[in-house]
Amino acid sequence: MTPPPYSRRQLLRGGALAFAALAAAACAPGSGTSTGGAGGGGSAGPVTIEMWHGQSDFALEAIKKLVADFEKSHPTIKVDISGGVVADAMLQKVTAALASDSPPDIAYIFGSDLPNVARSPRVADLTDMVNSGPTPWQDYWQSVRDVVTIKGRVRAMPALVDSLAVVCNKKLFEEAKIPLPQAGWTWDDFVETARELTDPKRKVFGTGWPGAGDEDTVWRIWPLVWDLGGDVVGADGRSNGFAGVGAQALQVVERLAKDGSVYIDPKPGSEQMYQVFLSGRMGMVPTGPWQLPDVIDAKIDYHVVPLPSFSGRPVTIAGPDTWTVFDNGPDRLKAAQTLVTWLTQPAQDVRWDVDAGSLPLSKGTQALPEWTEHAEKTEGLATFVTALQSARGRPANPAYPQVSTAVGEAIVAVLLGRSTPADAIAAATTKADAALRVPN
Repeated sequence: MTPPPYSRRQLLRGGALAFAALAAAACAPGSGTSTGGAGGGGSAGPVTIEMWHGQSDFALEAIKKLVADFEKSHPTIKVDISGGVVADAMLQKVTAALASDSPPDIAYIFGSDLPNVARSPRVADLTDMVNSGPTPWQDYWQSVRDVVTIKGRVRAMPALVDSLAVVCNKKLFEEAKIPLPQAGWTWDDFVETARELTDPKRKVFGTGWPGAGDEDTVWRIWPLVWDLGGDVVGADGRSNGFAGVGAQALQVVERLAKDGSVYIDPKPGSEQMYQVFLSGRMGMVPTGPWQLPDVIDAKIDYHVVPLPSFSGRPVTIAGPDTWTVFDNGPDRLKAAQTLVTWLTQPAQDVRWDVDAGSLPLSKGTQALPEWTEHAEKTEGLATFVTALQSARGRPANPAYPQVSTAVGEAIVAVLLGRSTPADAIAAATTKADAALRVPN
C-alpha cells in the first residue's frame, strides 16, 4: 500500500462547510441538458467529459493511468482531468459550479456530502445504470451501497471505501507485559488495556482520540452507538437515534479521559495524534488502512485487531467516497456513466486499490489474485477488509453535518471534563433534532 495520497484519509469531514451555499445552489436554475463543452448534445466526433478527480500524489498518478487506459479502450470518449481541486476542497468547488450552472461531468464527492450535493437536479440518477451494470449491485459492500443510495435511488457510484480497526504497537504491549488484543474483545477491555499501557513518566499514552469536534472526532463513536442498538437518525428520519444509548457510548470516552490514558488531539486532521503513535508513544490507535504505510515507514512492529464491542458482535464504520455524475446533456451523461462504470469494475478497482491505497469496493475485487497478493504483503490489511462485511455507513441525510457538529461538541466536552456523558448527549440530541426537523 502506498502512502496516503490526500488528507481525506486523515480527516473525514462531515461537510458542514459550504452547507448553506450548497442548499442555495441546489435551487439554482439549470435544465440538466447543457451542452457546454465538446460532445454535449448530439455532436459529431469524440465526446469530451470533465472529471474533477480530487486526487494528488500517488492517487493522482493512479487515476492518470486509469484514464489513459480508458481512453485507449473507448476512443470515442476523451476525459479532461486538468480541472478541479483536491478532495478536501471539492464541496466548495462543486457548490460554486452548481450555482453558476457549470458543473463538471464527474466529481469526487465525500459520501457524507453526497446527500446535500444530490439535492441539485443536475446530479444524475444512476439507479437504472447500476441495476444493469456488469458487476451485480449486490456484490458491492452493504455500507458502500447505503451511502450512495438516497431515498431509494442510487445518486453516485462508489469511488473509495475504508473502515476502522485498532492498530497496536507490539513493543509497548510487550514492555507492559500485556497480551495483544484479539477479535471479540470488549470496550471494557479497551479501556483497561489503555490504562495499563499508559506511562506518564515516559509520556506514553494508551490510546488517542481526536478532540477538534470535527468528523474525525465523531465517526469513531457511531460503532459504539450502533452496537448498543441506537442509530444516527431515528426511523422516522426526523429525530436522532442515539438519545437512549449515547450516554453509555460516551462513558467509554469519559473513562479514558479520567484515567489519563487518552491523547486528545485538539487540531483538525488528527495529525498530532498519529505522530504520537508513530513516535512510539501510544499503545493503540483506532484508525483506517490509510495509516498503515506511515506505520510501516516508522518501523513500528504492529498488530491490527477489529474494533472492540459491547456485545461481542463485530461492528465498525466504513467511510465511502463517491464518483458523482452531473447531467450535462445526453452525450456527456452517457460518456460519464461509461467511465464511472468502467472504473468501479474489479479489473480497474484492484489497480486503484493497490496503487492509491484503498480497500476493494466489491467482493469481486476482493477475490482477484492481484488483491490477494497485495493483502498478503501488508500486515493487518485483511482485518480492515474483513471488517467491511459488518461495516455500516453514515446516513444519507442532508442534516448529517449539523448532527455531526452537535455530537462532536458532546464528545469534546466529555474528553475535556467539561460535561458528563448524560448532559453532553442531552445537548447534542436537542441540536440534532432541530436540524433533522428542517424539511429536505
